[in-house]
Amino acid sequence: MSRLNIAITGFGGIGRKVAELLSVRAERYRQQFDLDVRIVGVCGSSAGLIEEDGLTPEALADRSSYTPGLSGDTFIEQVPADLLIEASPTDFRTGGAALGYIRTAFRRRMHVIAISKGALVHDFPGLHAQASRQGLALKVSGAAGSAMPTVDLVQYNLAGCEVKSLSAIVTGTTNIILSEMMDRECSFADALAEAQRLGIAESDPTLDTHGWDTACKIAILCSAAFGDVIDVQAMKRQGIDHVTLDDVRRWKAQGVMPRLVGRVDRSAGVCDASVGIELCGPDHPFARAHGRAKAVHVVTDLMGELTLTGGGSSPYGTAAAALKDLEHILRDTRLAPRLRSL
Repeated sequence: MSRLNIAITGFGGIGRKVAELLSVRAERYRQQFDLDVRIVGVCGSSAGLIEEDGLTPEALADRSSYTPGLSGDTFIEQVPADLLIEASPTDFRTGGAALGYIRTAFRRRMHVIAISKGALVHDFPGLHAQASRQGLALKVSGAAGSAMPTVDLVQYNLAGCEVKSLSAIVTGTTNIILSEMMDRECSFADALAEAQRLGIAESDPTLDTHGWDTACKIAILCSAAFGDVIDVQAMKRQGIDHVTLDDVRRWKAQGVMPRLVGRVDRSAGVCDASVGIELCGPDHPFARAHGRAKAVHVVTDLMGELTLTGGGSSPYGTAAAALKDLEHILRDTRLAPRLRSL
């Protein structure tokens, strides 16, 4: 049996869910892939843990055993991993710590599964080129829709046709807030407070509510699925923080449902991307994508129109998307010889 060593950077809430699911699926990997998958290192912003023989769930839970300073370059240069799962906080302006983790991982010949969006938005072409030169995988499902398979939908399921346009609800926080405002006829502040009470919205929700999260995910989708580079900061972008109770009452009277939608128009052969509020009638599938649910609608040249709804926002959904990427890597026959030689 071969062995695959995994490292996780940005070991916070999502990273812990990834580790939990890896433990649960360990026997599945043994049976299906004849592979012993082990977590050999994790780190947060200021401390980390490395164990070449593998870290048990008990060891991962014991924060007192983490080594202060074992983070950043120190961690990624030392960890004996074959694959990195990167889940650091998003910094799309500079790429943040994630950019260094991913670049060094490729230099050290690790495959990468990116959950954090910042590095991908900042330099997807460069990271993709670096991975390609090394014959390594760069997978991004957890960064561009998570439980809603946007990148996979275009790359795999629609590979036999041309996508003319795509629109998607990819930020669960904004969908929950808008749904709460319409259901309860309440203010933005009240709906946000409820989303924060439920643990869905961050204490600083501006990345989501100002439309940046949706813009980042749409930019990653354009890069990963279509090969087009989008400048997020130049993208036409509208958030939801300006929505008032008067807007809610007017929309309810009109019988429409507001949704924050990322849109990609490829009619000219390149991605023209934007983010904004769209008002959906009762028969529109996006109107039925309620609360945590997400949705994607594509128009193709040969397969017609397709709509997928569901994939609600949750830490486990994001973690599962990352492990879906892992299984895609394990099933890729081009990478199998390298895995067998580990």
